[in-house]
Amino acid sequence: MYRRPEFEFKWPNLSRTDYQVTSPKSQEYNCFAWAAGEDDRWWQPIPGEQFYWPEGVPQEETLEAYIQSYQTLRYEICIGDRLEVGYQKIAIYVDSNGIPTHAARQLANGKWTSKLGWLEDIEHELDGLTGDRYGVVGQILKRAVN
Repeated sequence: MYRRPEFEFKWPNLSRTDYQVTSPKSQEYNCFAWAAGEDDRWWQPIPGEQFYWPEGVPQEETLEAYIQSYQTLRYEICIGDRLEVGYQKIAIYVDSNGIPTHAARQLANGKWTSKLGWLEDIEHELDGLTGDRYGVVGQILKRAVN
């Protein structure tokens, strides 16, 4: 298992969980795009910037706007982060003001995958990224998969 001590410094809860680095560094995409299953563009609702944001979704840094962005991909609000056969889940992390800070996508093994800013992707437990940097999980979404 490939671990990074500097990640455990930035996200102390990672040190108490089972995680591993799963990709090289990339600036092509961010966590919100990776949660949506994309690795070729940066998702962010900043008007006038060169980032992608789904058409018709308010360009604002709110939990509601991020939920709406994933609803364009058939995700719906759900309760619970447990693995459900036939569904893919996304967790949106928020800071103490309710502003989205990060998103992760659940894998078929029940763990989660995240893109850490401009750094690598990791496979991790959901609570491994909670804390001062990303806050807490503010919403879980799910969609049916074939």
